[in-house]
Amino acid sequence: MVTMLLLIPLLPFAGFLVNAFVGKRLSKSVSGGLACAVMLAAFGVSVLSVWTMLGAEPRALRVDLGMWLASGDLQVPFVLRLDPLSAVMILVVTGIGSLIHIYSVGYMHEEPDSEYARYFSYLNLFASFMLILVLGANFPVMFVGWEGVGLCSYLLIGFWFTKQSAADAGKKAFIVNRIGNLGFILGMLLIFVTFGSLDFQDVAARAAARAAEPAAFGMLSAEAVMTIATLLLFLGAAGKSAQIPLHVWLPDAMEGPTPVSALIHAATMVTAGVYLIGRNAVLFSHAPFTLAVVAAIGVATALMAGTIGLVQNDIKRVLAYSTVSQLGYMFLAMGVGAYAAGIFHLYTHAFFKALLFLGSGAVIHALAGEQDLRNMGGLKKHLPITYWTFLIGALAIAGVPLLSGFFSKDEILFRTFSSGHTFLWLIGVITSLLTATYMFRLVFLAFHGERRHDAHDGDHPEEEEPVRHIAHVMASPAPAHGAHGGHRHGLHDAPPSMAIPLIVLAIGSIVAGYVGVPHALGGANHIETFLEPSFEIEANREREFTAAGFSPISSIQATAPQHERAPTTETHAPAADERTELMLMGLSSGIAVAGIGIAAYFSLRRRDAADALAHRFHGLYRLLCNKYYVDELYEAVIVQPIKLLSTGGLWKGVDAGFIDGTVNGVGLTVRTGSGALRRLQTGSIRTYAASLFLGVVLILGYYLLRY
Repeated sequence: MVTMLLLIPLLPFAGFLVNAFVGKRLSKSVSGGLACAVMLAAFGVSVLSVWTMLGAEPRALRVDLGMWLASGDLQVPFVLRLDPLSAVMILVVTGIGSLIHIYSVGYMHEEPDSEYARYFSYLNLFASFMLILVLGANFPVMFVGWEGVGLCSYLLIGFWFTKQSAADAGKKAFIVNRIGNLGFILGMLLIFVTFGSLDFQDVAARAAARAAEPAAFGMLSAEAVMTIATLLLFLGAAGKSAQIPLHVWLPDAMEGPTPVSALIHAATMVTAGVYLIGRNAVLFSHAPFTLAVVAAIGVATALMAGTIGLVQNDIKRVLAYSTVSQLGYMFLAMGVGAYAAGIFHLYTHAFFKALLFLGSGAVIHALAGEQDLRNMGGLKKHLPITYWTFLIGALAIAGVPLLSGFFSKDEILFRTFSSGHTFLWLIGVITSLLTATYMFRLVFLAFHGERRHDAHDGDHPEEEEPVRHIAHVMASPAPAHGAHGGHRHGLHDAPPSMAIPLIVLAIGSIVAGYVGVPHALGGANHIETFLEPSFEIEANREREFTAAGFSPISSIQATAPQHERAPTTETHAPAADERTELMLMGLSSGIAVAGIGIAAYFSLRRRDAADALAHRFHGLYRLLCNKYYVDELYEAVIVQPIKLLSTGGLWKGVDAGFIDGTVNGVGLTVRTGSGALRRLQTGSIRTYAASLFLGVVLILGYYLLRY
């Protein structure tokens, strides 16, 4: 078992080592094939590990690799732990990741051999760190993976580093995530000081045992300390999962190759924040204020990103804001205590979002780098595989019944409504309408109608003027790189290495949701039942802390107030709840259809109406096109003042003036003194003898006068 669990992150890491150090000597088929093989092998080992875990009692496998950090009371072993929550995550990372690797073989085929190997080495390393993140049994081990995926995101987003926008986007992602990581570190330190442990299960048990004590930690109550700690952890989660106010890096991440966008947005990095909260569900459930903040930030992010997505014209940027919005849904679920529903949506989202990004990559590949929706149209007949698979992904994310997104999104909305958060539910419903609208605007503009322009290479910055909303066609420069190896003379659908992952993901986008069919439709919501043990305290930890004199806690439900409880595993929901859920399902289905209808009207029947609306609401349109001016606000309020302070006061005054002046002053003093002393070194023996004689006389004279 030790070998099996270790192999899951080690296999892609081995692929990284080979491609990083000898990849330049390997052919593309070897380096790409190796990267895909190690990911498929990791997926196979993951399936075998999960199967073994299902036969264990309790459903958890823990592998201790020995002491890693030891300093006084701080004892951190390097421990990997597989439970239902990490099982879902490793299957998503290795399964979806394998398909993205396979897709990359065709998509990146025009890269030079050395760049091709470099790309796959980064991709393997990314997967390896993500697997460490989700398998870590304590905060420090998780943090290794947490920082690792941050590093890899910088390398992959800025893969085409000679392109200025890509280099800037990579730095932006890295810097913004540093802010979130500061919160993670501070929260981790506070948890250690408070509970004396960094093991997730230990922290959960100690938090539950001391939750009711009014002044458990000096002047502060247990709830106050846990609120501060969880808010700090949430800051880290907001950075990784692109929530307000740290969401600005994710849309720019599209500057990397499209498979990288799929990997970041669907299967790896952005899900880490949601996973962090799910992994610490017990701790968060004893901090109701933090949960309220999580829910509010999540739903605000979902709505904000949804409105921006309505006016984007870059095909990948639409999908990027869609990711931000869907992550907001997941945080909404976490904030209302529906942890299983949030992870369920994470799982289904991985399928249809990977499908949509890879489908957009197939379009970009076919159009020789074109990404502007206004220069597309009529692609349905030329790219049938891409069209039909993309359509399935769009239907799934829109929440059309019987597809995966319908089940997971409906579960979040139902849990939000039933928990009494009616206002948050209403915003979630409005966001659902926006999702269906902007996704099918993309489908109709790209695949339906007639070609509006012969596709050409280039980047298309978003237009700010509403008069150019749809009709305007832009000229553009050639790209810096040729990875979008499209066909200039006739359109061709995705090659087999790209088409197979699209088909597999399309099937997953249809069937993945059936593991969570709700009770109201006669299902048993198996994924909720499967995940529930991960949101409770291990029985052995409960006995340990009961024996130590703490209050016995049987589960998260035993201590959390009703509105904070994680979903239960009742076999049948009450009849009234079932009627409510069916009513909400009907409403959400109608909203999905309405959103598709709105998109069809403005994108197919009356394109001039969209321009008319843009003219009529000129200010709002500019606001959305400029993404609420958040980047500009950060530039004006944070970046430029820091620059001015650095160049004016901090650099010239403190660094150059005080620090450098002090160091240089010491050097100058030593040099001046040594210059004076050097004059005494004449090289004359008579002078040295006279100096010695004079010294003896002075010393003798001193003692004679003293005594």
